[in-house]
Amino acid sequence: MSQPNYNLYPEIEPFSKSWLKVSNLHQIYYEECGNPDGIPVVFLHGGPGSGCNATQRRFFDSQHYRIVLLDQRGCGRSTPQGEVQANTTDELVDDIETLRNHLGIAKWHVFGGSWGSTLGLAYAVKHANQVISLVLRGIFLSRATELAWFLGRVQQFYPEVWHSLISYLPENERHDVLSAYAKRIFSADAQINVPAATHWNAYESSMMRLKPLEASTSEATNTPEDLQKEQSIEVARARVQIHYVQHQCFVDGDALLKLAATLHRIPTVIVQGRYDMVCPPQTAWELARAMPHAEFIMVADAGHSAMEPGITSALVGATEKFKALS
Repeated sequence: MSQPNYNLYPEIEPFSKSWLKVSNLHQIYYEECGNPDGIPVVFLHGGPGSGCNATQRRFFDSQHYRIVLLDQRGCGRSTPQGEVQANTTDELVDDIETLRNHLGIAKWHVFGGSWGSTLGLAYAVKHANQVISLVLRGIFLSRATELAWFLGRVQQFYPEVWHSLISYLPENERHDVLSAYAKRIFSADAQINVPAATHWNAYESSMMRLKPLEASTSEATNTPEDLQKEQSIEVARARVQIHYVQHQCFVDGDALLKLAATLHRIPTVIVQGRYDMVCPPQTAWELARAMPHAEFIMVADAGHSAMEPGITSALVGATEKFKALS
């Protein structure tokens, strides 16, 4: 029996947005959309470093769900932007729980993709009693094999993308791409950190979809202020991601995989693109085996992006399915 096709819900605006102080250094941005009296769901963005955006509100029926999105430490609108001090996975998990308590939410659905799937699992393992369901997409556990894939082995499929990444560097630094980019991206000089961050971020973006989007031909109309803001976001995103990758994302992926088996009481949907070149399907398959109660959806004609039609449909389908839970 074929599955119904789902599309994103219509665009919505937040009914509330603010910043929550989670440490002496960090404030995290959060917003609430949809039904203030609805069943809560928290969206965990990817990266690490990406931040949330308006499209991500649209995976959920705004009549049913109280939709909570947050920018993780150093990301998006959270402050200080791009800050990597006191920025670890355990601290992000604690922030999610702090936000839940701040909002007076007893339990909520947890929805995360890519790095957000890692964070969602880590949160559920620590706070299982507060989780109604899990929707996880593009599974990533930050194990050595996964990082080795992202930091070089993927060139077997994307040789031109890898070449673009390393050709930006002097030949004598190409043996350690991560350190070479870190040195430039953490430079205080915008003439150095902005172009390096742009190259670094473009690397992952170039591998997101099974079929790349056509380049836009529209002329840019950004003001200098808009351009400076965009550049700041590029640098912050790259800094946070490199910080996490340098520390294996502060996660023991093998241990997290084993602990996932303890989540058998939490209804779970795992969505994976068959041709995901950022987070290859092996990890999702292993997670599904560790969580045999989970529904595992392998989308045959998709890569990593949540915006590919088959992935989007499966994700919205999962949020529709979990309307029955509260």
